Amino acid sequence: MTSKSPLDQQIRQILRNHYAIDVKMIDCLNTGADINASVYKAIDQNQSRYFIKLRQSNHNDLSTIITDFLYQEGIQNIIPGIKTCHGQPFQVLDDQTLTVFPFIDGQDGFSTDLTDHQWQSLGKTIKKIHTIKYPQHIRDKIPLESYSAKWRQVLLPLDTFIDDLIATDSVAHALINFIKQHQSSLKILLDHAERLSHAIQDQTSDFVLCHSDLHAGNIMVDSTGKLFIVDWDQPILAPKERDLMFIGGGIGNVWNKPDEEVLFYQGYGSTTINRDLLAYYRINRILEDITEYCQFLLINTDDGGQKRQTWYQEFIDQFARNGVIDIALNLP
Repeated sequence: MTSKSPLDQQIRQILRNHYAIDVKMIDCLNTGADINASVYKAIDQNQSRYFIKLRQSNHNDLSTIITDFLYQEGIQNIIPGIKTCHGQPFQVLDDQTLTVFPFIDGQDGFSTDLTDHQWQSLGKTIKKIHTIKYPQHIRDKIPLESYSAKWRQVLLPLDTFIDDLIATDSVAHALINFIKQHQSSLKILLDHAERLSHAIQDQTSDFVLCHSDLHAGNIMVDSTGKLFIVDWDQPILAPKERDLMFIGGGIGNVWNKPDEEVLFYQGYGSTTINRDLLAYYRINRILEDITEYCQFLLINTDDGGQKRQTWYQEFIDQFARNGVIDIALNLP
């Protein structure tokens, strides 16, 4: 639908004043898996189309530095952002960062199954990203993996976390009931996370550049079948398992078939996977998602509108048979 809100007018003004883009139409897109972001499609007077992203985040240019470098190194599966008239990578709108990209006609990995060739292409591209030598001035800007206990600490002690939950509408009430019914599963997740956090402390792994959010929603396939890796908001230097945990991990109840993993690694090449790290990252991601869904459904109850029911469904889908929790807890 075409956006005509005050926010729409602010975006139009930023595009006109800072990007020299005179927008005639802007639509809010009901897409994306990032509940901290909103995205838009803008069309200018010349019919050129743009993808606009507003995200609550720290205002820094690391994402642009990384994507520009990867593109210059010959990785064509990247979409570099459009800079402002003064060469800046983004503009600030209140507490949000606004970035602009060319609009790609296509579907994300949640909406379409990757072909055999696309799985292999994804594997080859991720291997290149993991093995490129980065200049020291870029490496110095990238956060290092710290194996933070943040998400475990939010949910512990579990009994207190559950007792403190307060319902303010029907969706929040349903969520609290669901959490209480699945308290034992949450306890198992937390126990596994604690055990794995100790197991990996004495293990050494090479740190590589990781996208860190390589789920199906951040893979775009255009009308020609070309694949793009998008949303470089949180790059990190970490073991390769930080990215590889998404392949076969089942986030969004996709990418959960063994033959897809085989095809990906045909492209990625032979490598040794640290199973403790893979399990650690998968479980830690689940705990992060549980915490963020609870925040948006129980605390930020004025946000989301119709998306609240979608977010609730995404939350309970994690507990489905062969869902992310099943896969993470049954990793061989």
